[in-house]
Amino acid sequence: MNAEKLTQIIGADFYTGVPDSQLKALCDNLMHTYGIDPRHHIIAANEGSCAAIAAGYYLATGKVPVVYMQNSGQGNVINPVTSLLNERVYAIPMLFIVGWRGEPGIHDEPQHIFQGEITLKLLEDMGIASFVIDRDTTEQAVTEAMAGFRDILTAGKQAAFVIRKNALSFDQKVCYKNDYLMTREEIIRHIVRVSGEDPIVSTTGKASRELFEIREAAGQGHQYDFLTVGSMGHSSSIALGIALQKPGVKVWCLDGDGALLMHMGTAAVIGAAAPENLVHVVINNGAHETVGGMPTVAKSADLVGIAKSCGYPRSVRVQTFEELDEALLSAKAGNLLTLIEVKAAIGARSDLGRPTTAPQKNKDSFMTYLKTL
Repeated sequence: MNAEKLTQIIGADFYTGVPDSQLKALCDNLMHTYGIDPRHHIIAANEGSCAAIAAGYYLATGKVPVVYMQNSGQGNVINPVTSLLNERVYAIPMLFIVGWRGEPGIHDEPQHIFQGEITLKLLEDMGIASFVIDRDTTEQAVTEAMAGFRDILTAGKQAAFVIRKNALSFDQKVCYKNDYLMTREEIIRHIVRVSGEDPIVSTTGKASRELFEIREAAGQGHQYDFLTVGSMGHSSSIALGIALQKPGVKVWCLDGDGALLMHMGTAAVIGAAAPENLVHVVINNGAHETVGGMPTVAKSADLVGIAKSCGYPRSVRVQTFEELDEALLSAKAGNLLTLIEVKAAIGARSDLGRPTTAPQKNKDSFMTYLKTL
């Protein structure tokens, strides 16, 4: 189904969400139509925030907003759905568009499998009526589903379109780019050279995939790395937990701007704990690049200033490989909680693979290695 036609059938003029590769056609359509116009389209930090922003839109206008997200974001949205939107609280109507990763019977990555199995049940448990769209769903069927949703929304309830793989299309090409030159993969290669045998916790998406392939190409083992293949936004918390229990070990967190934004409060917790052995590297390309390249607000946010305000004793921004190497070597040699923001280009190799070891094997080898430190 064409994403533009879907938005016409829905008939809303306000969308907020967190981008998803399954919804790339929808996201491209919204960027083509609105760009980032806060009156009509906001890419938010996390899915719970999306629901709250959309609730504010409804309170101000009386019109039904739309929230889009990958099904992995259902966990973030449960609280506002059940304690803010629910008909027994404020009865705020909302339409969700949910990308269905890990759908039963469709091959997907391990982190999506269980979430895919419970996607429809979670919606049901939250009292959200749903309609599944696949590549063969007709415009008439979606129109009829939306007509049924309107009665539900009028009653102050919520509804959801659940989007199967390849169900949406969009004819216009939208290009996402910035002016920075360093590629994420080469940045990670520099980090690996400096970190040596120190443990690394890497964030969700292409960063972990690139780290895995860099180890493979170098003939190194993967015991040094914990790949946070799911649980977006939580790699820095994982790294903090490790650093506090291994105070004599340098721990590196390889983070992304979208992931940092998703749970930015963690930066304040890290700053308060101030583990002197933690190096927090944020590769900032100003984009949700793993799922298509849609922008984040980190392009204009002062991440270095935020880290300093949160209590990081050392926080620097780098834009060249010379600056990067200097910052990495200084962090390696020093004993200060450090944040390094690395400005990066958008893009990755077209032949970038995925980790070939199972998550539990990754965990076991990582834990075994930590015991030796």
